[in-house]
Amino acid sequence: MPAQKIETGHNDIVHDVSMDYYGKRVATASSDTTIKITGVSNNAASQHLATLSGHQGPVWQAAWAHPKFGSILASCSYDGKVIIWKEGNQNEWGQAHVFSDHKSSVNSIAWAPHELGLCLACGSSDGNISVFSARSDGSWDTTRINQAHPVGVTSVSWAPSMAPGALVGSGTLDPVQKLASGGCDNTVKVWKLYNGTWKMDCFPALQMHTDWVRDVAWAPNLGLPKSTMASASQDGTVVIWTVAKEGDQWQGKVLKDFKMPVWRVSWSLTGNLLAVAAGDNNVTLWKEAVDGEWQQSVARSSYAKETAMGNKPSLRRS
Repeated sequence: MPAQKIETGHNDIVHDVSMDYYGKRVATASSDTTIKITGVSNNAASQHLATLSGHQGPVWQAAWAHPKFGSILASCSYDGKVIIWKEGNQNEWGQAHVFSDHKSSVNSIAWAPHELGLCLACGSSDGNISVFSARSDGSWDTTRINQAHPVGVTSVSWAPSMAPGALVGSGTLDPVQKLASGGCDNTVKVWKLYNGTWKMDCFPALQMHTDWVRDVAWAPNLGLPKSTMASASQDGTVVIWTVAKEGDQWQGKVLKDFKMPVWRVSWSLTGNLLAVAAGDNNVTLWKEAVDGEWQQSVARSSYAKETAMGNKPSLRRS
């Protein structure tokens, strides 16, 4: 498919781009305090569908919920708020819920695998992670990981709901409730929900980076035994983390030192391709070879560094 340029209509930096489940709509988050929704198709120009206004600061991320829950979008902002948006009539969006639990910038949001219900994790500069879970009556339950990264949480990512090894008989059929987080303390941490309480599930914290972790992404495992994560850092490196089975120690391996800040990492739906967005305007694709080594597959040049999969200027240092 040829590249398609999308005119978002934002009048400031775009920090995040999120495509809906069906690949028909794109939500963009911007420093102009809005989220814009644009319709895309292979054979037509992009079409502006809606502008969502409600934040009082730059919007860092927007994330679509699974369509089984309806047409729902979440956004997070420098203003400390997380907004759940719901589409009523076509292209008419309203605020279904506003969370103001955090005391400073909310930098990252991630919807849980749909098997776990309508559940959103949020990471903030106040050091805390909050997890909001919708109830059938329209209210929300909240659980927290206080001081997950005391100097600030930069990213959150859910583990696949299918237990590692479930397809080969060694895993359980109960859905997994785990989170990974990255922070300004240079570490990646894994959290697991035990009887309603989130507890750290890796000891010690995963530390191979020498500067802020900018992003962490848990790969789909498709029921295979191994669990895999990727983390990207201000120090210029991307680290691939793997663990063979529950209870083992995570092992880290540097994918590459890009010699510049790396902003975002993102897995393909099958978990065999990793996209890396770095500070040189390029997005590179990486694939694991049969010998376990990672090889660059394709390089794509992006036309705007600030949109390279989610640069967060408020967290940037010179």
